[in-house]
Amino acid sequence: MTKRIQKPTAERLSEINEKLEDGTPQEILLWAHQEIGNDLALMSSFGLEDMALLDMFWRITPDARVMTLDTQRLPTETYTLFDQASARYGIKVEAFYPDMDEVRAMVEEHGYNLFYKGVDNRKMCCGVRKVEPLGRALDSVNGWITGLRRDQGMERGGIDIVEWDAAHDSYKISPLADWTFEQVEAYIAEFSVPYNELHDRGFPSLGCDPCTRAVEPGEDIRAGRWWWETDPDAKECGLHLVAPASK
Repeated sequence: MTKRIQKPTAERLSEINEKLEDGTPQEILLWAHQEIGNDLALMSSFGLEDMALLDMFWRITPDARVMTLDTQRLPTETYTLFDQASARYGIKVEAFYPDMDEVRAMVEEHGYNLFYKGVDNRKMCCGVRKVEPLGRALDSVNGWITGLRRDQGMERGGIDIVEWDAAHDSYKISPLADWTFEQVEAYIAEFSVPYNELHDRGFPSLGCDPCTRAVEPGEDIRAGRWWWETDPDAKECGLHLVAPASK
């Protein structure tokens, strides 16, 4: 699609965030829907946060668009949830897949489980299986909704509710930025939202099957992602790098 939304100035973004900072996730989603319309989509990994957002978004508009990145290495339980969510909300999940020629070339040169061999290899795999498909997905929208929360640590601690994703010429909206994991859990329970059964087995954060493990009591909620890597502040796959808007 041809992008039809004007890039906001830094002042405009500041005004938006000041207005929404004390808003509920539902109020933030309503603002996004009114501002961007059908060119807005929830980019979902089908984790607990994304399922809460899907339920909220669907209550605002039954025509809510939901996208996902099918890396071809997701847990079976995640694929089951795709079907459950589609049936519950009457939506069609828009799945985006990696370029299989790129996957083939990567695997032939580096092996199927290359990510265990170093951070550079892991980022290469994430680039092929996630970052490139994300770019194609976001070509079709002017705004995307994420389940990022500030208490997840790393660079996420300083996210704004609304940012400008310069890499994709889109708004990036994080309605749960100020929520805690416990608030997400409470919403899921209150509205009987379907969720990935792996959460009941100690998986608070979900990704590809070989790159995610359960966490022990007291561990950080993202400790199970790329657990073999030693730098906890480097545990990003490249999807959430956003350049600031210019004046």
